[in-house]
Amino acid sequence: MFELIPFITYVLVVTFTPGPNNILSLVNANKSGYRKTLNFLLGIFTGFIIIMLLSSYFNLLLFSILPTLKNYIGILGAVYMTYLAVNLMTSKFNSNPKNLQFNSFYTGMIMQFINPKVIIYGITVVANFIIPYYQTNFTLILFSLFLASLVFIATSSWALFGTIFRDFLAKYEKPVNFAMGILLLYSAYSLSGIN
Repeated sequence: MFELIPFITYVLVVTFTPGPNNILSLVNANKSGYRKTLNFLLGIFTGFIIIMLLSSYFNLLLFSILPTLKNYIGILGAVYMTYLAVNLMTSKFNSNPKNLQFNSFYTGMIMQFINPKVIIYGITVVANFIIPYYQTNFTLILFSLFLASLVFIATSSWALFGTIFRDFLAKYEKPVNFAMGILLLYSAYSLSGIN
């Protein structure tokens, strides 16, 4: 049965928490405004769709060749989510990433292919939540569009409310990180198969 609550929890926590996409969206919009950052955001959206589709078909191929791999990937996904949760609970917000001079569609798109958070997220979310339940081309494309749309909403939110988020995260950094970490631990527990 599809694990809707752990899926949504994991997707929202990973999508909306600080990472290269969100931080660069925040900083680019603070420097150039939302309109000038929109091409960068659309590049992120496009690159993210491509990564999700590649992750979907990669996982589908792996699962058809090695069906027992699903259990190991579930455990690996739970371990990765636990790692993210611990790092999130102990991290500090940093709004000064390097190389901020790039604010283009191409930069946003290419960045997805070198962003380890996106690649690991793609493989993990697809392997643990999508492929075990849905394997048609239509559903894989729909999930990829859905996940990329959430990323666009998240990066747009960071761009539009960058100053507010930066101030909020700086002021309430520890409780926000702790709450997000707990939500990730819940998702990891749900994937682990421990009952």
